[in-house]
Amino acid sequence: MKEFKYVITDNEGIHARPAGLLVKKAKEFASAVTLKKGEQSGDAKKIFSVMGLAAKKGEEIVVTVDGADEDTAAPALEAFFKENL
Repeated sequence: MKEFKYVITDNEGIHARPAGLLVKKAKEFASAVTLKKGEQSGDAKKIFSVMGLAAKKGEEIVVTVDGADEDTAAPALEAFFKENL
């Protein structure tokens, strides 16, 4: 299991467009990808789970990647967050 933390920098937070891109990116990997904000968590491969977190600018989320390709998936997703969120 791999895990990293990220503080949202996008002024709009995780809104529809980047959420859709995140789901698309997460689906590229076989590993389970979970987002956690406070006590809430959601499946990064499901748009409603991602949007349901309502992550806003300045909030920290924890991304957990667990599965066969986690060593590849975690750095790719971390790079995605830095570029898009």
